[in-house]
Amino acid sequence: MTLQVEKLEKNMAKLTVEVSAEQFAECIQTAYKKTKNRFALPGFRKGKAPLNMIEKMYGVEVFYETAADEAINDTYAEAMKESALEIVSRPEVEIVQIEKGKPFIYAAMVAVKPEVTLGEYKGVEVEKASEEVTDAEVSAELIRIQDQNSRIITIEDRGVEDGDQTVIDFKGMIDGAAFEGGEAEDYSLTIGSHSFIDTFEEQLIGKNVGETCEVNVTFPTEYHAKNLAGKPAVFEVTIKEIKHKELPELNDEFASEVSEFETLDEYKADLKKNLEERKKKEAVTLNEDKVVEAVVANASMDIPEPMLKAQAESMIQENARRMQSQGISLDQYMQYTGMTMDMLRDQMKPQAERRIKTRLVLEAVAEAEKIEVTEEQMDEELKKMADTYKMEVDKLKEYMGDFEKEQMKKDLAVQAAVDFLVAEAKLV
Repeated sequence: MTLQVEKLEKNMAKLTVEVSAEQFAECIQTAYKKTKNRFALPGFRKGKAPLNMIEKMYGVEVFYETAADEAINDTYAEAMKESALEIVSRPEVEIVQIEKGKPFIYAAMVAVKPEVTLGEYKGVEVEKASEEVTDAEVSAELIRIQDQNSRIITIEDRGVEDGDQTVIDFKGMIDGAAFEGGEAEDYSLTIGSHSFIDTFEEQLIGKNVGETCEVNVTFPTEYHAKNLAGKPAVFEVTIKEIKHKELPELNDEFASEVSEFETLDEYKADLKKNLEERKKKEAVTLNEDKVVEAVVANASMDIPEPMLKAQAESMIQENARRMQSQGISLDQYMQYTGMTMDMLRDQMKPQAERRIKTRLVLEAVAEAEKIEVTEEQMDEELKKMADTYKMEVDKLKEYMGDFEKEQMKKDLAVQAAVDFLVAEAKLV
């Protein structure tokens, strides 16, 4: 294999790889062995026809596609290593030459890790996050706990009121015809939540259990389902259940039931103390974020589009795994929201760009300040991981390859860079 490397604009590079005629001939043989069972020639049992007979019958290029894949898979990793480039995207491959008896040549377009020009990064000035807990925040926490201790009462002697939790059946029609997603049974709807369009919820106020009514609404002009946008619809709605949330009174009795304290004032004082501890921890994170954001804003770099696209794709898959754990597939999410993959990528790009810039800048700071991770720090981090997964440290080390260990070292260096920047910053 021979390699030519051409650096292009905007942190792109072109790797031109030449595979010898002899090696490509071996790839054709491999392709023949993998696919020969697909061919049936007169006079031969299926899968027993010789290579030259198949080529004569179907054309000499019959194995080219599979052979090209073999040649690329066999050589691309070596080409990456030999190029000495820090490649940050999947290759876009173009076949330059493919012909039996000649070298096989392909070109791979790749994105290269951008160089970062650091601006001011020591002593950046940012507004310090507040650690003060206000009376309003204590009241909000108390109301949250009050809500947690509420009880749900089934209502049978009155109609629907604002704030009630209802269970309904509904069927929607547009121009007398049902539409997809417009029908459901035993649907839970809180009146006043504004989770339904237009005045749907308000029109249920006053209706009783067992009552069926018509609800007239108009879909928003910017509605995600374009076939419904701006159209008037009529829903036939049946009220099946009405429930009301009853909140306990905030008094000394409430405090004694939900805590170890006898009075509401004592309980509120304890809530304030806990909120102060939480807010101090949150302030640490907020200060870190502000300092890093300021340092990133002072730096410059040129992020190649394929790197941005790869990061956006990775984040979409992260979200998909998160949704899957909640029982929702990515396809279902796109169906519910009317989103497409292209729309998701576009939506994710600004966040992907921030993530890339932040990582690159922190790596550049670590390099500029010669931040190195010691073996002791690595061992400490491995012990934390082992405790998290309830494993022996030595067992965890066995599972981790060189790549994972190197990635951990980089992550620790990046966190050390964050700590350095915050220590140097002016929090005012």
